[in-house]
Amino acid sequence: MNVCLIGASGFVGAPLLAELLARGHQVTAMLRDPTRLPAQAGLDRRRGDALQGADVAQAARGADAVISAYNPGWQHPELAATYIAGSRAILAGVRAAGVTRLLVVGGAGSLYVAPGVQLVDTPAFLDHVPPHIVPGARAARDLLGEMRGITDLDWVFLSPPALLAPGPRSGRYRKGGEQLLMQGPDPAGISVADLAVAIVDEIEQAAHHRERFTVAAD
Repeated sequence: MNVCLIGASGFVGAPLLAELLARGHQVTAMLRDPTRLPAQAGLDRRRGDALQGADVAQAARGADAVISAYNPGWQHPELAATYIAGSRAILAGVRAAGVTRLLVVGGAGSLYVAPGVQLVDTPAFLDHVPPHIVPGARAARDLLGEMRGITDLDWVFLSPPALLAPGPRSGRYRKGGEQLLMQGPDPAGISVADLAVAIVDEIEQAAHHRERFTVAAD
């Protein structure tokens, strides 16, 4: 497949790029500084700004699917507003490119921990997550709310589990829907390498359409 990847040099994007290339996909990676990625077979590096829909459209044109691992950076002084603006520009660019399949890597904060209660609103989340990250988590929830009303794209929103960290690739994971996955009494986790496996599996298998799902270590 031809895949356009936004955020290819980031925490999620870097192992995702490696997984895509290892499976033989052709990847167009759009990023502000293409030299941050080494040249390699199967990779087309494109200069572009996720805040500019025209840049996204140019990079995505001809792709079978677009994956957005966009994050302006957890230390960004206007994290929430910039995340929403960039995400909306990506949506506009995907439409302009004529691509219908879009996978957005979101956050765990919008997952439900009880009926009507999302993780981002719980005292446990607010007590354990650095304050500068909270606006980004809420912005990702807002984006999911906007995407639920989109009917002209075959979108999917993938929320990682509460714990996402570097680690080995096992190639295994379990799926969930709207609820936070648990490991016994504690929130479940996954390595970023196995999150990449789940993302590429979804791109290849298209098991989800206009919905959110989540994954965790098996």
